[in-house]
Amino acid sequence: MPDSMSMFRLMGLPDFQEGDDLAQNIIDTFISQKQTLVAGDILVIAHKVVSKSEGACAYLDQVTPSEEAIELAKTVNKDPRKVEVILSQSSRIVRAMKRPDQDEGVLIAEHKHGYICANAAVDESNADHPGQLILLPEDPDKSARELCLVLEKHFGCELGVIISDTFGRPWRLGQTNVAIGLANVPGVMHMLGEEDAFGRPLSVTAPAFADELAAASGLLMEKSAKSPVIVFRGLDWPKTNSSSKDLMRAHNEDLFR
Repeated sequence: MPDSMSMFRLMGLPDFQEGDDLAQNIIDTFISQKQTLVAGDILVIAHKVVSKSEGACAYLDQVTPSEEAIELAKTVNKDPRKVEVILSQSSRIVRAMKRPDQDEGVLIAEHKHGYICANAAVDESNADHPGQLILLPEDPDKSARELCLVLEKHFGCELGVIISDTFGRPWRLGQTNVAIGLANVPGVMHMLGEEDAFGRPLSVTAPAFADELAAASGLLMEKSAKSPVIVFRGLDWPKTNSSSKDLMRAHNEDLFR
């Protein structure tokens, strides 16, 4: 890896609505600020602008909760309509429990894409309207690839795109950004067979490269700053036919399932 890298946020992007052209808006903003992208740049893009432009949203006033949602809502003290949306995005509920220190309880679900996260990633922060819930994109990897192709064509160079979301972490407090969609960027850098600084062979080391970049993007991707696009420059990385699924542990390796 190089001795240094740089990262910056792309400011001036508009609020996004269904049907907006996210890639073109990114291009137009670079042009308006007399900036460009160069070969090897990696863009980390908050999923909410992707979801909004793709229409991946739900609206509470359009939801009728099922009996399952109503009963589960009693356990976690949430709006049963929101719980219904969470169930629609989930393949299973991992844990539902009340919390003595908060009004709402905890609802951990396995999203239908395979991610384990709170509320199946159904979120109200940075929603444009009361009662609007923002969901994950229907296919985050596809969204990343399509964005990357348009940006590469315009800027005339090879780029990488990571779509990120903010997840909590088992056994750790706080949240951090993780990669949920990839284009060209390796999810994991496998270092099996390489040597450490003292010449010992590495047998299990595999840095989660895409997650590391997603997490670092959170240092500049403030929720109140409307800065959903962060650019990393100066990294040396292999172009890879990657997928966010590369970062998911197989069920048969899950010791806590």
